Amino acid sequence: MTTTTPKSAHHPATRINSICVYCGSKVGNEPKFQKLAATLGTTLAQNNIRLVYGGGSIGLMGIIARATLSAGGNVTGVIPGHLDRVEISQDGLTELHVVPNMHIRKRKMFDLSDAFVILPGSIGTLDETIEVITWAQLNLHDKPIILVNVDNYWQPFLDLLEHIIGKGFMTESTLDLFHVINDIETLLPTLNTLPSPQIDPKNTLF
Repeated sequence: MTTTTPKSAHHPATRINSICVYCGSKVGNEPKFQKLAATLGTTLAQNNIRLVYGGGSIGLMGIIARATLSAGGNVTGVIPGHLDRVEISQDGLTELHVVPNMHIRKRKMFDLSDAFVILPGSIGTLDETIEVITWAQLNLHDKPIILVNVDNYWQPFLDLLEHIIGKGFMTESTLDLFHVINDIETLLPTLNTLPSPQIDPKNTLF
């Protein structure tokens, strides 16, 4: 759970061409969360980084997709058919993949992405976050994972992880599998400090 990591002398920072964003299908009750999503979308577009996300038009998901598109960026959505009727696919996406189920959705989003960024969200966002961290813990991948802890939104989650460590069910090293930042302005500088991944997920993931 660090904010900076020195560049490896042997493995220089990788070029981030696409970022998977996990975030809420609701907007929350504070405007700062909506602003955060819009700022991230604009930032991705301005830096020619493709957004990969859950494909919906509602909540923070919709806000970040529309912000990316409005700024001239590319957006790939991945949504299961059964959710397409609930979250309603965002119009105008660069690409939209309608997949059979949640497991295929997660894997498709993973395969399309060079890094993962977590914004505020609910249990679905937590599920995706914990899974991608678990995959890293199992050495199935070493792509960057960035938790955006705006206004300490994720602090209870971070406290829970410390509690788990304190009770002996997890080691401190798990916290090194992801990085915590407090604002979008820190995102790209943080990613630029990280070494390029060395694990080939195609050989390890389901």
